[in-house]
Amino acid sequence: MLTDLQCRKAKPAQKDYKLADARGLYLFVTKTGFRSWRWKFRFAGKEKRLVLGSYPGMSLAAAREARDAASQLLKSGVDPSLQAKQLAAMRLTEAGTTFQAIAREWHGQQTPGWAPHHAADVLKSLELHVFAKIGALPITGITSP
Repeated sequence: MLTDLQCRKAKPAQKDYKLADARGLYLFVTKTGFRSWRWKFRFAGKEKRLVLGSYPGMSLAAAREARDAASQLLKSGVDPSLQAKQLAAMRLTEAGTTFQAIAREWHGQQTPGWAPHHAADVLKSLELHVFAKIGALPITGITSP
């Protein structure tokens, strides 16, 4: 099993290499010095790998906890790597649907029916009074008062 000291002392080499911990967890060290926690497992008869986080941002103890949580998913019949991809895709989708993005899309749809001066006024009002306060929030995170 790995120790914190071994993780801290892991230096880049000519080739990428792995420092094994236990139950499929290992620290992957690239030749550029980037270090990440990875977990090797089998799902539906296929060998898979899941990146859990980067070191030192994620400690050895946290990596072990993440491995154990992913292992529980695996035991319940869920592919942890597929779930991680779905969560990442959902975060990207939510990030692309900020209030500002939706409001600008709405403005673009309404503009043809408005006078040019009115369209400019509406956009200016949004930019001055609304976007600074809630423009960056995901649309799903906004509720009425």
